[in-house]
Amino acid sequence: MQSTRQNKICRLIQQDMGDIFLREMKPLLGPSLITVTRVRVTPDLSIARIYLSIMVIGGGSQDGLMALIRENTADLRRRLGLREGKQLRIIPQLEFYLDDSLDYIENIERLLKQ
Repeated sequence: MQSTRQNKICRLIQQDMGDIFLREMKPLLGPSLITVTRVRVTPDLSIARIYLSIMVIGGGSQDGLMALIRENTADLRRRLGLREGKQLRIIPQLEFYLDDSLDYIENIERLLKQ
């Protein structure tokens, strides 16, 4: 169970990362819709696991986009640090994961209809 501090930091990171993907990373990532669905922070606040839902518009794939995001993790952490530098003493390391919960829900609904 996460503490109140962890939950506060998770919400803060989720909002800021969503804004970074929406506004600042658009030229790099191209025409795609990236949503930060969930953020989990370790108890020592050193690692933030960020779950992303990706909708690729046009050409490309989710795996290719995730690889591009993982390559630019240092730049994303720097941008996050510029936003949260006054609120967090140490900016956590970022780990990105593809959130497949929507695919899982669609699969369950499909199985229930059969």
